Amino acid sequence: MPEKLSRGSREKRVAALASVGSAVCLVCLKIFLTFATGSLGVLSEALHSILDLIAAVITYFSVRVADKPADAQHLYGHGKVESFSAFIETGLLLMTAVYIIWEAFERLLLHQAHIRPSAMAFVILAICMGVDIFRSRSLGRVAKEYPSEALEADALHFSTDVWSTFVVILGIAGVWLGQKLQIPWLGSLDAVAALVVSGVIIWIGSRLGKRTADALLDVAPRGLRERIFKAVETTEGVLQTERVRVRRAGQRYFVDVTVSVPRTATLEQAHAATDRIERRITQMIPADVVVHVEPRAPRDEHLFDTIRAIAQRRGLAVHELSAHLVEGRLFVDLHLEVAETSTLREAHQQATGIEDEIRQATGPKTLVNIHIEPLGARIAGAEEMKGLSRSVQDFVNSLQSEYHELKNCHDVHVRSVDHKILVSCHCTMDGSLPITEVHDVTAGLEDRVKERFPQIFRLTIHPEPVEES
Repeated sequence: MPEKLSRGSREKRVAALASVGSAVCLVCLKIFLTFATGSLGVLSEALHSILDLIAAVITYFSVRVADKPADAQHLYGHGKVESFSAFIETGLLLMTAVYIIWEAFERLLLHQAHIRPSAMAFVILAICMGVDIFRSRSLGRVAKEYPSEALEADALHFSTDVWSTFVVILGIAGVWLGQKLQIPWLGSLDAVAALVVSGVIIWIGSRLGKRTADALLDVAPRGLRERIFKAVETTEGVLQTERVRVRRAGQRYFVDVTVSVPRTATLEQAHAATDRIERRITQMIPADVVVHVEPRAPRDEHLFDTIRAIAQRRGLAVHELSAHLVEGRLFVDLHLEVAETSTLREAHQQATGIEDEIRQATGPKTLVNIHIEPLGARIAGAEEMKGLSRSVQDFVNSLQSEYHELKNCHDVHVRSVDHKILVSCHCTMDGSLPITEVHDVTAGLEDRVKERFPQIFRLTIHPEPVEES
């Protein structure tokens, strides 16, 4: 099937292809002008344009490849192709500069070349300047709209070509004046102009070389890491940003972030924090973000959260936490849930481990009392629940002689929640009774039921008037 291109990819390819066409025209014009004038400055410009043509062709193919999505062999995409093409352009530019400098010094020190300036030379060079201005602006516009390192490098080349061509025009003009005014030293302005052009090339090449080397060596853009660091640091749910790493492939960034979150945070809460981090970073730059989460104790962590974290780290559950100051010493009381299959020795070892860690966190003088109870992992079956429901209803109704206010117990529901048995029921009473007396009766009934059925964690009685039952 033919490749489907986005609008950005199409415009980048068209701009790169137009740059190739412009480079071909400039090379032809400058080679013709070199033979027509014998100017070293024009020759340096022709060589520069030939390398620009090579660079434009490389840019075109690199843009085609760089826009391809990631695949099984290129997990981070093909974006670095643009950086590699720019690196090749840098080498070509520096080779050109070395040749021009060599030729210029040879003409200045060893012999004078015969230069034939003409009006045609000025016209052709002016046309070349116009072409360079047009295509540098076109490439710059596309590179800015659809970020492309290769197109940006091309645009930079052609914008400096304008100035180097202008310097060559000045050099040829100096030679022409020297011939007209019989001033021999003006004839060396052409070689001087060539040296200026080579200086421009070296300046461009050094800038481009540093940028491409930074891209190939995964150097983060200046200030980007600090911006990401601050954005992540202020994200809800994050205690601290511990590390930020950024690498770039083409126009896409790959960001690796390590953050700390409260150690008592649930997996769902930690995941929500990472989602917020990813959204904040992708709002700043086009990026593939990986967030690594480290559990940490907040500086102002509550004592109960510290105890829960200690138990959670050991794979245990605690509840009914309380803490008091007794004669200047901290007294901590809690319930520890252990597996039903544990022996007393095993359960006591687990409790002792928690006690030791609590003292390490709070001080050696802390008193810790741990009530050990079975986890209650076994979930009662439906028949067992129905049997308990009938038993509770029969038992409550049997207490009518003791609690004469009670008329009837019905709608008993038994369920298991978080490994605890919860019971609810309706009890009918005389509607004219004061609510305070009704409360005392229900409280007494709850105590009697829990005394009779110790496996029940909580009983909830809904009182209702007998006439509405």
